[in-house]
Amino acid sequence: MNFRLRWQRSILFRVITSTAVLSSILIALLGTILFSQISQGIYREKTTASVSEAESLLGYDQGQMEATQYLANLKIDAVVSQILRPSTPSVDTAPREVVLVGSPLGKIANSTYDATTNNLLATSIPEDLRAAVRKSSHPQWVRSYVSYTDGRVQPAIIVGSAFLIPPSSPYELYYVFLLNEQQTILGFIAKLLWLAGIFLVIFIALLSWYVTRQAVHPLRDAAEIAEELTAGDLNRRMDVQGEDEMARLAISFNEMAVSMQQQISRLENLSRLQQRFVSDVSHELRTPLTTIRMASQVISDNAENLDPAARRSAELLASQIARFEALLTDLLEVSRFDASASILESKEINIGDLIRQTIDHLQLGDSTEIRLNFPSEAVFADVDPRRIERILRNLISNAIDHCEGKPIDITMVATAKEVAVGVRDYGIGFSDRDAARLFDRFWRADPSRSRIRGGTGLGLSISLDDAKLHQGTLRAWGRLGEGAHFVLTVPKIPGIPIDSEPIAVDPTAQISTSFLSFDEDDI
Repeated sequence: MNFRLRWQRSILFRVITSTAVLSSILIALLGTILFSQISQGIYREKTTASVSEAESLLGYDQGQMEATQYLANLKIDAVVSQILRPSTPSVDTAPREVVLVGSPLGKIANSTYDATTNNLLATSIPEDLRAAVRKSSHPQWVRSYVSYTDGRVQPAIIVGSAFLIPPSSPYELYYVFLLNEQQTILGFIAKLLWLAGIFLVIFIALLSWYVTRQAVHPLRDAAEIAEELTAGDLNRRMDVQGEDEMARLAISFNEMAVSMQQQISRLENLSRLQQRFVSDVSHELRTPLTTIRMASQVISDNAENLDPAARRSAELLASQIARFEALLTDLLEVSRFDASASILESKEINIGDLIRQTIDHLQLGDSTEIRLNFPSEAVFADVDPRRIERILRNLISNAIDHCEGKPIDITMVATAKEVAVGVRDYGIGFSDRDAARLFDRFWRADPSRSRIRGGTGLGLSISLDDAKLHQGTLRAWGRLGEGAHFVLTVPKIPGIPIDSEPIAVDPTAQISTSFLSFDEDDI
């Protein structure tokens, strides 16, 4: 799992990562500030001590050099040698180098006594420092780097002053205090700060992991148990440990699971009772309905002997019995679906012919125009003709009821594995809110609306179940004022799920394909 997925899916990972990054930034910032203060303090102390020592040495050396004018046994060469004698490091003194260079005297060379200790290059003295020394009567200093003839480069504090060699030769005397010891100390401190920072980051990350884990693990368990409850395992419960907030969460979660299990059990019992009631009532009503239909047929056969009012009543009785019989048939079909007793009786048929037969059985009026868009070649599929015809009858009937006199387009597209039929009207359509309940049983978008045909509210629900029984799909699109579009897609061979849906349910997204067009007069 990559970083992004873990960041999105794990609170524990986000907390530990954020804590480690933020603590690293904070510790690095504090370490940088602390190291800067320590190094400044060390260099400041070293600079003060070096300048003080250099001033003392410079004063002593200048005094010795002036004494050569009064003491016969004190020679200039001896004093210069004494000045250039290598220092002996001790607890109180640090290693230092000495540089003696002559100040320029125009075109006259002034380098008789030029010398350095330990092969130090005189060119290491910065020109800015030399210029400041020649202009000032007080010692000047700078922190810089010095070089040796063997290529070594060392950090150092350079303190210099004007130096007069009798009788009147101007020179510059520089004391170079090496900072090797300070560099070693600062390097050791830097390593300690790095180790301490790494240790603190690891410690803080582990601490955040431990603390966050105590809060996240119960939530993770709750999420896993909730998923199992959603999957149908209603007996799962959380472990209750202690009396803290997490324990109260576990108790509340378990109580919710128990309540949900009880509610689901009650709903399942109620659903079973309803299904059994519908099934029993549907079967029990078939016998009296058959008797009533036979009686109605007898009355209809003798309608010419009845007065006009009784004849009209007989016609209404026959139509309502037919409607009641259709409702009873739908209820029986619903009970079969609920009992998982529906089976397919498949055979190979011409889907185009089946659509035409369905339209013929609906006995359309002259005001309804249906435009057929079929492939040039016949499309055959191994389906249950009765169920497919019922789906088509429901879809076309709904389109006729809501087309408001506008044309209806029926499109068929076939691929190697599936066949799709789309029924498109341009009538009143439906809203997004209605779309959520479109396939619910006994639901109508507008029960008070006057319709050409009466319905039970079960047609689309049964059609969806028939499509699923074929391992197909039934999808709907609608927009108020722009009509509706229903698309049925079923496999050509039973048992093979569909791979695609050749007709897009959104008419605006359909891919243009060449079809042969048929008018209603051609049917």
